Amino acid sequence: MSSKLEQLQAMLAPVVESLGYQCWGIEFISQGRHSLLRVYIDREGGILVDDCEVVSRQVSAVLDVEDPISSEYTLEVSSPGMDRPLFTLEQFAQHAGEQVKIKLRSPFDGRRNFQGLLRGVEEQDVVVLVDDHEFLLPIDLIDKANIIPRFD
Repeated sequence: MSSKLEQLQAMLAPVVESLGYQCWGIEFISQGRHSLLRVYIDREGGILVDDCEVVSRQVSAVLDVEDPISSEYTLEVSSPGMDRPLFTLEQFAQHAGEQVKIKLRSPFDGRRNFQGLLRGVEEQDVVVLVDDHEFLLPIDLIDKANIIPRFD
């Protein structure tokens, strides 16, 4: 995790949690002079647009005061949705048994993209079964991971 992302996580997670929501994760996508800060929130029973608005107002106020991002940026507050991104080992463990799509920062075993059954977590590795082959992917190498929604 980049130091900017760690700084934003440390600053914003307590704000989100003080409002009664779980800070599911934060993405900071730097795109030259204009960046995107996405804050995922969750809670039992789900998230409504009004919840996103409440959190957005509070997070925006904190960001205005602390000013951690020097360039222009867009703040987006969202529910993780059905194809929820996974950020932490705890989240990977919680969703064992689900189908996932994982993209790595750099190649592992000759590839960067993995899609298969999330088996769980072993120490600092995410265990994924792809075509009858089990991969232990180091959490530090994971750039992006999402649940593949089931519609049955």
